Amino acid sequence: MPAPDLNQLTWFQAVAEERSFTKAAARIGVAQSTLSHAIRQLETRMGVRLLTRTTRSVAPTAAGERLLQTITPRIAEIQEEIAQLTSFGEKPAGSIRLTLSDHALESVVWPKLKPVLSAYPDIRVELVLDSTFRNIVEERFDAGVRLGESVEKDMIAVRIGPDWRLVAVASPAYFAERGKPEHPQDLIRHRCINMRHETFGGLYAWEFEKDGQALRVRVDGQLTFNNSYAMIDAAVSGLGVAYVPEDIVAAKIESGALELALDDWSPLFDGYFLYYPSRRHNLPAFQVIVDALRFHNR
Repeated sequence: MPAPDLNQLTWFQAVAEERSFTKAAARIGVAQSTLSHAIRQLETRMGVRLLTRTTRSVAPTAAGERLLQTITPRIAEIQEEIAQLTSFGEKPAGSIRLTLSDHALESVVWPKLKPVLSAYPDIRVELVLDSTFRNIVEERFDAGVRLGESVEKDMIAVRIGPDWRLVAVASPAYFAERGKPEHPQDLIRHRCINMRHETFGGLYAWEFEKDGQALRVRVDGQLTFNNSYAMIDAAVSGLGVAYVPEDIVAAKIESGALELALDDWSPLFDGYFLYYPSRRHNLPAFQVIVDALRFHNR
């Protein structure tokens, strides 16, 4: 049997992971017809069907799944070695792909990353914004950003930001009408703006603590978001109480657009950490990003 073409194997990997010829073709940067033809050639050479195709989806067969498990770590090793070779140039170069939340981007990552992009034009960075907990190895991310308490124990973790807290806020008009809560349990009687935790599919239970007493309160209201900035806008509009990062509402509290409640019940959370598997540690381009984001307590 003729040896399969390496391009065909990497293209098969893309189709199997994306479960779509259209998405895989966009990811690789080739025409969908070219990709489809290459996969048919690979199946002919191997003498086995690798993908089950329907009008709506594409999925690996049993043989395709076994091939995918076989080639994925090996292709990753090849890509790693190539990245190492490219690092011998005068300046670090390569592509870095990160997953992080909108708050992590705005409050910590972006202010530190902008100067790096100017200083190292050959480093390409892709930032995927969401609030879910991604498997960075399976989903081909170089690193992720999470709160310290959420980082897996088998990952290298580098602190990139200070500890911070969530605070309960609402518009002055809302508090004038409904009164300010004096205890977290008072929130049950308020219109609250919920946050959906995408990883677990449920609504975030607001976490409070005072004098060693920890409380989790499940609130209710008209609105639910998965974005802190939308929650803040709703709170400014008088639509309820929001529980959001203090740093991004500080200016609105100072201006009087929002008022703070339950200040003494708002605990500090572990700050953001950049986390990644140990195999990424020696790539010069990646190390530039790590060093730029690293938190220095002053």
